[in-house]
Amino acid sequence: MHLIIIIIIVNAGSKIGLSLNAAKCELIAHPDFVVNNALRQSFERVEISNSTLLGVPLLPGPALDHAWDKHCEELTRAVDRLGAISSQDGLILLRSAFSAPKVLHLLRCSPQALTLHWPNLMHF
Repeated sequence: MHLIIIIIIVNAGSKIGLSLNAAKCELIAHPDFVVNNALRQSFERVEISNSTLLGVPLLPGPALDHAWDKHCEELTRAVDRLGAISSQDGLILLRSAFSAPKVLHLLRCSPQALTLHWPNLMHF
């Protein structure tokens, strides 16, 4: 079934001048899943617990923990540097330019984000 969908996508893309770049494709599957097709074997294999879509982890696990740690680190670095400028300018920069929009994106797109606990996030 999945192979048929890939073939349909490749054919539809070729009709409008697009081609599938298999080097940038990911196969999100259980480690025990056996791939018996050459096209799917060329896809990069990603474990389910490390899978992301548009920068947001799909499931709780190492990917979500890494995303929160990364954003908390960025916010900590930004807060340390904001002390050198006026408070109004700092608020505008924090709200629009630094990682605050990325944290909001992660919160909005990851429904499990509100049910789990990250101690580093409590600083903000």
